[in-house]
Amino acid sequence: MRSKQLYEIIDGVAPFALSKEYIARGAYDNSGLLVDCGEVTGVLFSLDLSLAAVEEAKKLGYNCIVTHHPAIFAPIKCLGEDSAVLACARAGISVISAHLNLDAAEGGVDESLMQALGGTEPIACEEQLSAGAYGRVYDVEPQSFEAFIGHAKERLSAERVISYGEGEVRRVASFCGAGFTEGALAFAAANGADTLVSSDAKHHLIAAAVEKGVKVLLLTHYAAEHYGFCRFAEKIKNAMGTVPCAVFTDRRFL
Repeated sequence: MRSKQLYEIIDGVAPFALSKEYIARGAYDNSGLLVDCGEVTGVLFSLDLSLAAVEEAKKLGYNCIVTHHPAIFAPIKCLGEDSAVLACARAGISVISAHLNLDAAEGGVDESLMQALGGTEPIACEEQLSAGAYGRVYDVEPQSFEAFIGHAKERLSAERVISYGEGEVRRVASFCGAGFTEGALAFAAANGADTLVSSDAKHHLIAAAVEKGVKVLLLTHYAAEHYGFCRFAEKIKNAMGTVPCAVFTDRRFL
């Protein structure tokens, strides 16, 4: 299998056109085939392109890494010895990144987060795209905030969480990755969410949520996305026939 064929398989699950829709709305992304070394004989899925992931690919004898976060995001001015991109190029390892398109795709990272937290169908979506969405509000089975946190930690294998508030959880707003913005909080409150789940939140937004009576559960960025990324990896693996695949989990960030 060639790297461009793998790109097409990924495009069928998480269309790269969704990233272009985000960009047209003022966002920034750099998803796609970022390092192309040709033939693919084994694929490692890793949320980030790290030196640890590159070493894992080498150990397995795989020559392609598929990431969620773009391996090349901002323009690169130099490649040092600590560059995972340089390490891939030297080892003949291709890299494909599926970022905003995978966040929003049907069955993608954001929808998977909702399902892991006990939601089934969104009441509202903050960012509705042509074939997917980002940011969801949905009902869950009524439960204490403490029970909800325990459930989230178990389903997401989350080892580090921060929570604010107390009381019953009935309606949740969730945003995978760094989605806790002023707009997200306004969207959550407007749709009656009593609990907001995301990561990488700034203090003034946490304080604003608490003032509105909205409970907050902060996951690590990694934990908020790794669960959905693993489900994506399974879909791609099933479409690749005999090409071996594996998922790299960096527990330092859960």
